[in-house]
Amino acid sequence: MNKLEIQTDRLTLRLIVNTDVEVIHRLHCLPETDEFNTLGIPENVQETHEVITPWIEANNVPNIRNYTFAIQHKTNNEFIGLFGLRLGPKKYNRAEVWYKLHLDYWSKGYATESLKAVLNYGFDVLKLHRIEAGCAVDNIGSAKVMEKVGMKQEGRKRKILPLQSGWSDSFEYAILETDLRS
Repeated sequence: MNKLEIQTDRLTLRLIVNTDVEVIHRLHCLPETDEFNTLGIPENVQETHEVITPWIEANNVPNIRNYTFAIQHKTNNEFIGLFGLRLGPKKYNRAEVWYKLHLDYWSKGYATESLKAVLNYGFDVLKLHRIEAGCAVDNIGSAKVMEKVGMKQEGRKRKILPLQSGWSDSFEYAILETDLRS
C-alpha cells in the first residue's frame, strides 16, 4: 500500500482507502456537489463502493498513474473532499486534475490550497510538463480556483458534460511547468 501524503498548512491529502467509503458516499450524495459533476448521486453506499474500488486499486500499484486523494483538515482530521490526479501517456508528460469538496468547506480557500499543492507535486516531484482541468461553464467557483493558481483558460468544449440539468459546455484550463504559479 502506498503511503503518499501531500501536506499544506491546513490540509493533508492522502490516498483514499476502503474505510473512506462512508464519507465519500456522503459527499457524493450532496445535491450541491453533484450540480456540476457527471458522476451522479449514488443510490446507496454499495454503488459508491463500486465507484471508488478501482480508484483505490489504482492507488496501490507500484507506479501510480491515477491518484485519488482524500482531503483532510489537519485540526480535526475531518474529511472535506476528494482530489484526483490522472497522468496521461508518458510521451506527453501531462496530467489532468479534478476536485470535489463538501459544501461546508466552499469559499474558504481549501480547493485553491489543495490545487496548489497538487500542482507543486505534479511539477516538482513527477516532473510533469502540463497539467489540465475542466469545469462546467456555470461552475464559477471552480473556474476562479483554477485562475487563482495560475491556470489559463484555453478553450471551451461544447455540450460535453452530461449534468443533471442537461448537457453543459466545459471551460478547459491548463498550466505549464514554465508558467508562473501563485
